[in-house]
Amino acid sequence: MPRTYQELSEDRVERDPYSQFAKWYDEARAAVRPLPDAAALATSTARGSPSLRMVLLKGFDAHGFVFYTNYRSRKGRELARNPRGTLLFYWGSLERQVRVEGRIEKVPARESDEYFATRPRGSQLSAWASAQSEVVAGRAALERRFAAFARKHPESVPRPPHWGGYRLAPEEIEFWQGQEDRLHDRILYRLARGRWRIERLAP
Repeated sequence: MPRTYQELSEDRVERDPYSQFAKWYDEARAAVRPLPDAAALATSTARGSPSLRMVLLKGFDAHGFVFYTNYRSRKGRELARNPRGTLLFYWGSLERQVRVEGRIEKVPARESDEYFATRPRGSQLSAWASAQSEVVAGRAALERRFAAFARKHPESVPRPPHWGGYRLAPEEIEFWQGQEDRLHDRILYRLARGRWRIERLAP
C-alpha cells in the first residue's frame, strides 16, 4: 500500500510559527508514543565544542520553549558561558522534525517553583540527590543520598537553588516534513526586525 504524505507549503502554513508548532505538537501527542515531548538539546562551550542530550518540553508560548534541569549540569555550565542552543523534535511515525534555534535564559524563580511543586515526590528528591553530570562512586552512593534527602524533607520538598527552568527564545524555527523521493518539505521561519519571515529551504 503506497504511503500518504502530508503536504507542507509555505503558502498554507500558519503565519505564526508558534501556532504552526502547536498544531503539529497536538498531532504528535495524539500519534507518537512514547514521549512526544522529547527533544534533543544542543549546546556548546564558549570555544564551540558541542554536546547533545535529550530533554522534555514542559511548555511553550510566544516567548519560547521551556525545559528544566540542574543548573550545574554540563548543559547548565555551557549555557552560563554560551547562552545559545538548538532544540530538535523528531516524530518519526509522522515523518516530521522541528528545529528551534536561539538564545536560552533561565526562567524566573517563581516559574521554576511552581513547576517543581507539580513534580512527583521522588523526582523532587532526585533533584536534590543527583549532582548531575558529576562522577559518583556508584549506584549505592546515589541511593544513600536520595534516602538522606528523603529523611531531611519528610513532607514537602523545596526546590533546590541549583535546579530550575530555561527558556529558548527562537530566532529560527524550521519545520521538516518527509516526502516521496526524498524531496522533503522544509519551511523556515526566520525572525527579522521583530517579524517572522517564511522561506522554503531545499531538502
